[in-house]
Amino acid sequence: MRTRVIGLLAASAAASMVLAACGSSGGGDAGSGDGSSSGAVKGKVGVILPDTQSSARYEQFDKPYLTDAFKKAGVEADIQNAQGDKTKMATIADSMIAAGVSVLIIDNLDSPSGATIQQKAKAQGVKTIDYDRLTLGGSADYYVSFDNTKVGQLQGQGLVDCLGASATAAQVIELNGSPTDNNATLFKQGYDSVLDKKYSAGWKKVGDRSVPEWDNAQGGVIFEQLLTANSGKVDGVLAANDGLANAAITILKKNTLKVPVTGQDATVQGLQNILAGDQCMTVYKSVRDEANAVADLAISLLKGEKGTTNGTTRDGTGNRDVPSQLLTPKTITKSNIQLVIDEGFVSKTDLCTGSYAALCTTAGIK
Repeated sequence: MRTRVIGLLAASAAASMVLAACGSSGGGDAGSGDGSSSGAVKGKVGVILPDTQSSARYEQFDKPYLTDAFKKAGVEADIQNAQGDKTKMATIADSMIAAGVSVLIIDNLDSPSGATIQQKAKAQGVKTIDYDRLTLGGSADYYVSFDNTKVGQLQGQGLVDCLGASATAAQVIELNGSPTDNNATLFKQGYDSVLDKKYSAGWKKVGDRSVPEWDNAQGGVIFEQLLTANSGKVDGVLAANDGLANAAITILKKNTLKVPVTGQDATVQGLQNILAGDQCMTVYKSVRDEANAVADLAISLLKGEKGTTNGTTRDGTGNRDVPSQLLTPKTITKSNIQLVIDEGFVSKTDLCTGSYAALCTTAGIK
């Protein structure tokens, strides 16, 4: 769901960037946390990733990038996956804290369970970093992610562009992410800020449901219910990520319908759906940049330094502003799929397989 920002953390500590995210404000931490300081690195890092069901990215991309970044810095890192189980995540966190990690990075499954983990870590003097999604009511020292409101804005504008100026009375179904995921809330704030203007001008929202745990199977069932409730009529689908987009596309095909569908994550499946004309766009978020950003921040903390940030993100539940490093997402359509390949996020071999080979050629993919 997701311009290149590899040099972001190497910026001067005197730089001040204005954060454009909803609920965020400028005023970054002026620490020198780019990982290049001569200070000694002391301690080890624990990383807990959430699952393998909601997105394939965590094991395919986050873990290898994080492993490589910490290895290059000579930092001992324990990286595990909770496999969608909050109890397992808590157990892993307890084990890592007992093993003496100095920094704990978590990508929570929900805010309450994430906040409990952070409270335990804080009590033991362990610094914590929220990775990819913010823990509302938590106590993380830092937050590293993308500008998730911007992600949603790109999705909303993507659907507007795909439907075109001639769509003056479009009927739209919104298939949102998990109601317990703060990122899903921010995505929706973003795309609704775009689509609400269209609804006021004649478009009609004919369905609006969240999908528990980002479960694609449930997403398909929910979408079919919404479609049926509207007598099988829809002109566009705002799907919160590529997995839900594919679930909706499957139901659309079942009903011999083909309408613009949005996505997020720039997965192989999502990109193939774009090549086939079944999905109109996705949002690319460079996991490599995000992983490098959180690794550099953790390394800075191990050196006893402050981390470089470019703003703060508001935690309304905890009534605090969390120092944040937010990266920039990018819209991907058929015209610029090459970008995702050039950055190594998806390989041409994986994308342009079987019947998609000819479509890749037509799209000019090298």
